[in-house]
Amino acid sequence: MKIIWFLNALCSCTVCFGERIYTNSWAVHLNDVPEQIDRITWKYGFLNLGKIFADGSYYHMKQRGVAKRSLQSHRLYNLRLKKDPKVLWFAQQSGKTRRRRHPSNGAPPNDPLFSKQWFLSTAFNLNVVAAWAHGYTGKGVVVSILDDGIEKSHPDLFENYDPQASYDMNDDDANPEPRYTQIDENRHGTRCAGQVAAAANNSVCGVVVAYQAKIGGIRMLDGHVTDLTEAKSLTLNPEHIDIYSASWGPQDDGSTVDGPSTLASEAFVRGISNGRSGLGSIYVWASGNGGTTSDNCNCDGYANSIYTLSVGSTTERGTVPSYSEPCSAIITAIYSGGSQHYRRIVTTDLRHSCTSDHTGTSASAPLAAGIIALALEANPTLTWRDVQHITVRASRPADLRTKDWHTNGVGRHVSHYYGYGLLDAGRLVDLARKWKPVQPQRKCLTDVITRPHEIRGRLVFQWNETACLRTKNWIRSLEHIQARLTLSYTRRGDLSIILISPLGTRSHLVTFRPFDTSPRGYDDWAFMSIHSWDEDPSGLWTLQIENKGDLSNRGILTHFQLELYGTEERMIRRRMERTVVHQCAVWSSNGTCKECVYPLYMFESICLEACPPHYYESGSNGTQSERKCLPCHRSCHTCFASNQVNNSSNASQVIRVDTVTVSVSTDNQTTGNENSTFDDITENSQET
Repeated sequence: MKIIWFLNALCSCTVCFGERIYTNSWAVHLNDVPEQIDRITWKYGFLNLGKIFADGSYYHMKQRGVAKRSLQSHRLYNLRLKKDPKVLWFAQQSGKTRRRRHPSNGAPPNDPLFSKQWFLSTAFNLNVVAAWAHGYTGKGVVVSILDDGIEKSHPDLFENYDPQASYDMNDDDANPEPRYTQIDENRHGTRCAGQVAAAANNSVCGVVVAYQAKIGGIRMLDGHVTDLTEAKSLTLNPEHIDIYSASWGPQDDGSTVDGPSTLASEAFVRGISNGRSGLGSIYVWASGNGGTTSDNCNCDGYANSIYTLSVGSTTERGTVPSYSEPCSAIITAIYSGGSQHYRRIVTTDLRHSCTSDHTGTSASAPLAAGIIALALEANPTLTWRDVQHITVRASRPADLRTKDWHTNGVGRHVSHYYGYGLLDAGRLVDLARKWKPVQPQRKCLTDVITRPHEIRGRLVFQWNETACLRTKNWIRSLEHIQARLTLSYTRRGDLSIILISPLGTRSHLVTFRPFDTSPRGYDDWAFMSIHSWDEDPSGLWTLQIENKGDLSNRGILTHFQLELYGTEERMIRRRMERTVVHQCAVWSSNGTCKECVYPLYMFESICLEACPPHYYESGSNGTQSERKCLPCHRSCHTCFASNQVNNSSNASQVIRVDTVTVSVSTDNQTTGNENSTFDDITENSQET
């Protein structure tokens, strides 16, 4: 008993002196047959706590005969599950280090609470007032804060508080209230919530971006954070919650390489596939506060996921804050605080109070979530990819200062600190009203390197990419790029890796990280870039791996796979000249849309010229009141009736084998033959 108390006191809830803390919970993947589930539960003495995902075959099981916290995994139960042929996968749950993204520098300022938030004024460039002028305040949109809880009774939050968007994953109950202590360390979630949807005109704190949005809180950081905890948080009530805002991640210490594990990775896929009736949950993520440790957010598997919208920070003077870390996955930037000489963010705080001291990328992400809530109110048919497309187009360099601005292949300015620039709320709302859905996502894979190559000073690869030409996954316009690398190296942080697109856009996949002394290298790690958004990916690509440290460093690159995501449409040629979202013609007494002007279709409280993805046009030949957008079968992207099943969901994998020329060079030696032809390079294209 004393040992357990000691572990709790010393380690709080995650990792102690680098040791992993194991729990008495298991995640078990079984075929969804009740008899098998009952057999496993009875045979091994587990307590079945139910499905992890509502529509899946992953189960949460607890072993009451095992200590709640242990420094070692339980060998006997893990061995039994491993040998059971009915168990497809299992994992004893262990603690994960997850930090709220407070900045790590500077003392709190002593300036008083402002009655008006400087970052929302017309003197700055968020342009929120323009969105409000169009009547958009976030009404009808639900945002949930994944954090350490929110004070739902706060006088600036209770009016917009939504219990359906809230849960306490740490204590497994419906009350997300934070745990109060003398130093109020669990104030982070309440501060973030106030930035999104604090109420207006109530003489408390200030006005926020989406002051009529509904706000919820998922308390999941104030306890033992496991893969299961994260997965359940990321998929809580996905039909009700529109936006999940997260201002946390692995340690921003400049040496950690970490990301979502099996269940959390599955949760992201389920969220973008099934959330919001198939349109996809929106995940907004703080890029990280590792600037003072020379960290890079491409080593954070949450911030660099293609499913999250990663947000960077800028100060009121348009400079890079000292805590801000760069990476090619950041898509946009929002104001936050800087050093003690800069103003910070006004928001709600614990014990029914307010603060003018909120800062870090933690403050930027909720503001971005609030602005996106305005866009979803303007057009609730936006898919998760549509939101990223219009965010790219609504972000602009403005007066943001940094030396790394460069112009990509389609003429957009982009930075590793700011993405495409400061997010313009007025522009985002305008684009949302005019935006037509993008075509289904395509994915093209190329195994560029499958044989070992030694890394010394500098290693350069060049290859001609066809982007899956003449297959169903041919991509003409890029969205996300992932470079998946497996390599060993003497000192991992000494490596700089750059990817250059056929149009010359340079993505710094990872920069020199002096605190990363690990000799483990990267194990199938996916670096992500959005810097070539809308570019044509066909042509000559270049990967550069360079040693920025000691000349004695050595390593081996064993595998490099390029993953391209995008669409067939030439997005750079798309024109948005007229509104596709129209006002309801006749309202019912309960405030819902009753009729649209012919030939428009009703969708929730708006009228559309055509139904969005995952919906079909019902009553096409009927009256105004009969013309509606109704949901397809869950497996369909498009359909003509709700019971149709999309056969493409079971489409077989199409595999091509091409001869791709790869040029390999190094400043110390030549690896293989220069301009040699590799016949074993395979492009896999699988319909999505």
